[in-house]
Parts: sequence; C-alpha cells; structure tokens
Amino acid sequence: MNGKSIQYLKFITAMVLWGFNGWLAAHISLSSAEIVFVRTLIGGLMLLVIVLLRRSFDVSAFKADLTGIVGSGLFLGLNWISLFSAYQYAGVSLATLTNYCGPILVIALSPVLFREKLSLNRIAAVLLVAIGMVCISGSIDRSGDVGKGMIFGAAAALSYAGLIIFNKRITHTGGMEAAMCELLIAFLVVTVDLLCTTGLPHLHGGSELWYLAVIGFVNTGLCYHLYCSSLQQLPGQTVALLCYIDPLTALFVSGVLLGEHLGAVQLIGAVLILGGAMLGEIVRRKDPPERKHQV
Repeated sequence: MNGKSIQYLKFITAMVLWGFNGWLAAHISLSSAEIVFVRTLIGGLMLLVIVLLRRSFDVSAFKADLTGIVGSGLFLGLNWISLFSAYQYAGVSLATLTNYCGPILVIALSPVLFREKLSLNRIAAVLLVAIGMVCISGSIDRSGDVGKGMIFGAAAALSYAGLIIFNKRITHTGGMEAAMCELLIAFLVVTVDLLCTTGLPHLHGGSELWYLAVIGFVNTGLCYHLYCSSLQQLPGQTVALLCYIDPLTALFVSGVLLGEHLGAVQLIGAVLILGGAMLGEIVRRKDPPERKHQV
C-alpha cells in the first residue's frame, strides 16, 4: 500500500468512526453537555500529547490566529452540545441531517460574509437542501420531543456554520495544532456551563465507561489525529466529498443498530440534503482543502 492509499484509508476510517457517534451516545446516560465534557477533555489531552511530542506548536502562529481559534472552539462546543441533545430527542437520523445544513448556510451567506459570488450550482445546492428540510420536517409533531430535537438540530446547524466561518480565519496554525486548541477551548466552555448549571458529571461504572472511553479516545482523539494528519495530503474536492461518509454512515447505523426508520418523504429529504450539500462542495474546484471539524 503506497503513501497516498494510506492517507485515504486514514481519512475514510475517521469518517466511518464519526458516523457511530450517535450510536455510542445512545448507550450513555449522561446529558449532552456531560458527554461533550468527557469527549473534549480526553480528545484535547490526546492531541496535546501528540503536539508536544512532535514539538510542532508555534506560539506566534497561535497569536496570529487567536480570534479564529477561540471562536472555533466556542462554536465547536456549542455544536456538539446541540447535536448530542438532538440525538436524544429527535434520533440520530434527523439530528445528523439537520446538522449538515450548516455548511449550506455558510454557502448561502458567502456573498455577505466573504464577498463570494454564488454560482448557479451553489444556488441549486441551497435550494435542494431547503426543499429537503421541508420534506423531513413536514411530518414532525413540533409539540413533542422530536420537535424539540429539531430545534436542537437547528442550533447545531447554526453553530456548525459558525465553526466553519471562524475556521476560515485560521491561516497560520497547522490543522493538528488548531484542532487541539479548539478541543481544549470547547472543554473550557462546557466546563463553565456545567459548573453554572448541574455541576461536573458523576461517572457511573459498568459498560457506560467503555462507551465513554471509545467516544473520547477513539472517536475524538484518534479520529482527529487520523483526520488532521491526512487532510493536507489529499485533493481538496476529494476531501469535500469523503466528508459525507460521516452522515451516510450515521444514517446507516441509525437504521440498522438503533431501529430508526425514515418515511418515504423523509428519505427523499435526506437525499436532497446530502446531495445538495455535496453539490455545494464539488463546485469549489481548485480551492485548497479546508479544516472542517466533524462530529
């Protein structure tokens, strides 16, 4: 296996493992904020160890990107809290689909935020995602838990958009170092939130600790390492398209392992949302790959 194949394998492995996050969360009784607390603590410390061993942290680069890194860390924490809350109320399928409207929101606002012109392909992408959201939400009882979950999903999408926007301001710091900083900042944000509300989590024994360990060590620390170390070695369009292995895996896992089933109209909505999101990525052409932090 040559070097490029290894990079593909690392990137795809990270995407597939991230698709199991909702399934892992379903086996953990902690609140969404408590799960994020454990995840950011373990993942942040793992990346910190790797960065220290590599001696790759550049203080001057960090200072130059301070606003982007702090903003990204804040929105990363908010995104994960909202997304894991959406998992609990709306299920993995609907939460994942709603969350992935975030990148399309950035595309829709790009003329204002980045002074970029909207191409016909990107306009079509925005319309497809909008129609898809109408399809998946049309049959939802908004007075019940699923409706509450969709609200959390919308919050996840908005914070995902904020994460992407602030990540665009990181131009000096390497991917691994930026991810480490953002995870640790997200950990501080969640810690303050818990101290002001319910207090720090009390971990229970048994199998739950194994699920927490997997989501922290494997699906956060290891996956971020695989993701960041392979990102710059792969073509930009390839990265953009491979990122959608994550939500596709999540939909498959939710159907097979969690017994979640979308109706016919909602399935059409899922196809429109993911298809529109992929279309929005394809038209980037020669743009360099961006740091996109997954769930």
